[in-house]
Amino acid sequence: MVLDQITDAPDILLEFLEYHSTVRGHSDKTVMGYYLDLKILFRFLKRRRHLVDPATPFNEIDITDIDIDFIKTIRIEELYRYQSFSPESLNSSVGLSPASRCRRTSSVKSFFNYLTNKRHLLEKNVCQELDMPKRQASLPKYLEESECERLLAACEGTYALRDYCMLMLFMSCGLRVSELVSLNTTDIYEDHLRVLGKGNKERVIYFAEGCREALDDYLSVRNGDELPKGEENALFISRDHRRISVRGVQKMLDKKLKIAGLDSSRYSPHKLRHTAATLMLKNGVDTRSLQEVLGHSNLNTTQIYTHLDNAALHEAAMANPIGRKKKADIEEN
Repeated sequence: MVLDQITDAPDILLEFLEYHSTVRGHSDKTVMGYYLDLKILFRFLKRRRHLVDPATPFNEIDITDIDIDFIKTIRIEELYRYQSFSPESLNSSVGLSPASRCRRTSSVKSFFNYLTNKRHLLEKNVCQELDMPKRQASLPKYLEESECERLLAACEGTYALRDYCMLMLFMSCGLRVSELVSLNTTDIYEDHLRVLGKGNKERVIYFAEGCREALDDYLSVRNGDELPKGEENALFISRDHRRISVRGVQKMLDKKLKIAGLDSSRYSPHKLRHTAATLMLKNGVDTRSLQEVLGHSNLNTTQIYTHLDNAALHEAAMANPIGRKKKADIEEN
């Protein structure tokens, strides 16, 4: 358990992390993210308030003495300064990306909400007025349909059927890579998958005949006889007869992208998830349904794909010759 690895956090932070791990069911990665963000906050505040020797390396500042009395003294202007603070910037001009500032602010807001609304230790939530940093919207990269076909056609060799099946599930079902590698043979049904997503939330994803064919072809050659105890049902198997890892999937994808003549530096398993989402939206799937397919807890996360749809609609409008005609052009004729 990730909490067992944390030995330098104050009790109040450990309680917050345990709440997210056990009550909210958040992943170890999410819990660790909260821990790292808040650890930097406490160290930043102790240094800023001259509560430690200036010669103490930032990563060695002790925070185990942080308690609710200290937290009650935190001011909103300190939190705004913390939004863009980076330990690396102490010795260089390195700054945080907009995405990192947003994630850090989200961690702080979650912590103060917990102390205010769940533990009732704060009468006033200083983060209530804390604005999220502006984040430049960027459209997710995705493969066009013809590029998807090139990628699938690049599957060759001993593991061709396995790789083809994995790519089909990515690009048609919109799985996260962690969801793909954790699939078991018992999660496959006639026309749908049972997927365990973020926060241990289970969802059902339906697939079309192309996926069914890819699964059947792969299952006909899958050999799970040599799998370790407890992993006998792993769907996708690596070369060393274990459940395939996230890194193994990434290496497979890099190889297939190069064979297909696509830039492997631009695409990752997550970009294939974007591809599935984008193709679904462009072909008539509504945002609410897409939210369910992708396993997003918040509709705002899904709505980034509507920008892609809007871009396509804009392009279609610009292509209409009537829409480009001005009144003067018509009067001349």
